Amino acid sequence: MTATAASVAGPQRPVDPAAHPGGAEPVSAATLARLHLTYLWRHARRLSLRDPQCFTELVQRRKLIDRDPRMAGLIDKLSVKTFVADRLGPQWTTPTLWSGTILPDRPPCAPPFVVKSRHGCRQMRIVRSDRDDWKAICRASARWVRSPYGGWLDEWAYRDVPRGLLIEPLIGDGRTLPIDYKLYVFHGRVAAIQVHLDRATAHRWTLYDRSWRRLSAAAGGDIRPPATLARMIEGAEILGAGFDFVRVDLYDIAGTPRFGELTFYPGSGLDRFDPPSLDRLLGRLWLGDIGM
Repeated sequence: MTATAASVAGPQRPVDPAAHPGGAEPVSAATLARLHLTYLWRHARRLSLRDPQCFTELVQRRKLIDRDPRMAGLIDKLSVKTFVADRLGPQWTTPTLWSGTILPDRPPCAPPFVVKSRHGCRQMRIVRSDRDDWKAICRASARWVRSPYGGWLDEWAYRDVPRGLLIEPLIGDGRTLPIDYKLYVFHGRVAAIQVHLDRATAHRWTLYDRSWRRLSAAAGGDIRPPATLARMIEGAEILGAGFDFVRVDLYDIAGTPRFGELTFYPGSGLDRFDPPSLDRLLGRLWLGDIGM
């Protein structure tokens, strides 16, 4: 990934949400109405696009006007591995065991492994043994490939990601999903780390600052920092350099940091923060008003 175009408009200035700088398409009244109504439904408050202050508002603004050509290649779960390996080394990436657009009639590798789409989110199936229903996984993956991702939530960058599939080994202990560390990188600096636990069962998360002081409400007690925290922060800041905001998802696998994905639209800006004041705090970090 070598493109170096900057994001279309700095978030510090109020903007006209119907404008389309940098070649972005005009924003339709239907799109604006959908964004406003969806935001009101999720956050129980009006969305400000002309002078966004909250993190979730800035995500909506990005969806409307940010047409940075780098984003598509970096949310592509296949091509981003080259980007990461070039900057941090191949040991940070999870090997690709197979890639294509149609799964073969039989599993192409021994379990446990993960089947996922390269062009979407939450499109994943875990194969733990030969007893798993491979035909059902093939049907699900075919639905992923048939359908473009991101359009219904106006996440523009997904439009240019090739639709396809990939298979990776199941990292961790092979039984449970590893803890997911989501590092919020603002202007090249990690300011917050969201820790996700038990994603397959009793999913919960807690937000910490870079010094591992808890920022959010407790979710089942405090969590120990990973042994690789310093390396995670360093790696995330290398990957996030040159963006006003990107979230870098990482894992700690047997004392080694492992890359997951890059995210430019976390939760599509519709997930709530607890306490709600975190939304404003992260917004100020995105706008560059404060540092952490």
